Amino acid sequence: MIPLKNNICWIFILALSITGCKKNIDKVKLSSPDNLYTFNLDVKDDFAYSINWKDLSIIEKSALGFKLNDGTILPDSVTLVKIEKASHNTTWKPVYGEKSVYNDHYNEIVVHLKSTGWQGEFALRIRAYNEGVAFRYEINSNVDLQIDKELTEFIYPVDATIWVSAAAQGEIKKHRLSALSFIAERPLLAELSDSVFTAIGEAALVDFARMKFEKHEKKANTLLASLEKGDKDQYPVVVPKGGYNTPWRYVMAGKNTAQILQNNYLLLNLNEANKIADASFIKPGKVIREVTLTTQGGIACVDFAVKHNLQFVEFDAGWYGNEYDDASDATTVTVDPNRSPGPLDLQTVIDYANDKEIGIILYVNRRALEKQLDEVLPLLKSWGVAGLKYGFVNVGPQKWTSWLHDAVRKAAEHELMVDVHDEYRPTGYSRTYPNLMTQEGIRGDEESTPNDGVIATIFTRMMIRPIVILPLV
Repeated sequence: MIPLKNNICWIFILALSITGCKKNIDKVKLSSPDNLYTFNLDVKDDFAYSINWKDLSIIEKSALGFKLNDGTILPDSVTLVKIEKASHNTTWKPVYGEKSVYNDHYNEIVVHLKSTGWQGEFALRIRAYNEGVAFRYEINSNVDLQIDKELTEFIYPVDATIWVSAAAQGEIKKHRLSALSFIAERPLLAELSDSVFTAIGEAALVDFARMKFEKHEKKANTLLASLEKGDKDQYPVVVPKGGYNTPWRYVMAGKNTAQILQNNYLLLNLNEANKIADASFIKPGKVIREVTLTTQGGIACVDFAVKHNLQFVEFDAGWYGNEYDDASDATTVTVDPNRSPGPLDLQTVIDYANDKEIGIILYVNRRALEKQLDEVLPLLKSWGVAGLKYGFVNVGPQKWTSWLHDAVRKAAEHELMVDVHDEYRPTGYSRTYPNLMTQEGIRGDEESTPNDGVIATIFTRMMIRPIVILPLV
């Protein structure tokens, strides 16, 4: 092991001769640094994987791969090309977060493969952390690749008790896996025994179709990755020429649900490092929502924020017209008469707030954003706005996943923070673009969630980090 700067240590073992003298290699094994997790890959027999934790099976032998739109199954008839191994151990500091410093320590194997049924190469990158195990597909092709279905399975050793919801803001239900009757949200918490809990989900979903989980119709104790379909006749994913990395699929385990929750920074570690060079504009804080949409109400909210140590005032829907009307113009201050009689001198409120060191956040519905994003962002920045609340964004298909994360990156270019409203669930991208502050994707005050629902939320939805339920009123 050769120590490098910044407490990083790497080991590279390039198995370049596997297709030569080591053709008989058909199984790959990877353990976490603490040796509690073991990922087993069977290359020869159906290209399947399994995972052990503390020498207990938590994922039985499960299929991997994709079905392409021409009917090709990837990876049918695979040939092992080479294996790369590495170890990584470092720390990083977030702009904000639950910890001031995060450990990023893992062992990694990249399994390079060829398939006789498809022209191209692909790899399975596997990482074993002390916090969990993750893998992703990396495709290298000189042709467009259309994926019709993901074949990844998660097979439990028992008919597990699971906590699931049908939608990001749906009710979290507890029942047996065998009784699952809908496509379930991620993450998905499962109890295998009274001392073994697991969670599965995805990380680094940036420009791919959203994954959920559905019960296998024929295999017992089995969940299938279910990719979100796009518009009619669209396949979930189109891989550009030159290659593509899928989001990570992860498996975590713990002796109880709290242990998994404490390790939720695994999702951050599976995302790229911060790409915002100067993040000084990013300032977490508490928000009060202004609903009168008047100058008087805005100034009163700013004074309230100063008195009670809040940091932001958010003007909600209606300041630029009816949010559901495609004709509404988010480059103008045109109060929706159905929400407020006005008057609203928004610039006066913004200037007053800035003098008091209170930031103003403006809500903009996705209808206006989809048409006017490139106009709205620089304009609101010139007004002195601190951030935006993206309202009722489309989520799920690759098209809208890509659009939303592009909108986050563009906001960063204009030094604007972002809160995402409604069905979007985070997968760790706030490490890469920390201006992505909080996200809803939760059953909250709008549904008057009972206490048992709140407790279930803590140990399910909170595994994937930042939330916003509703601004203070």
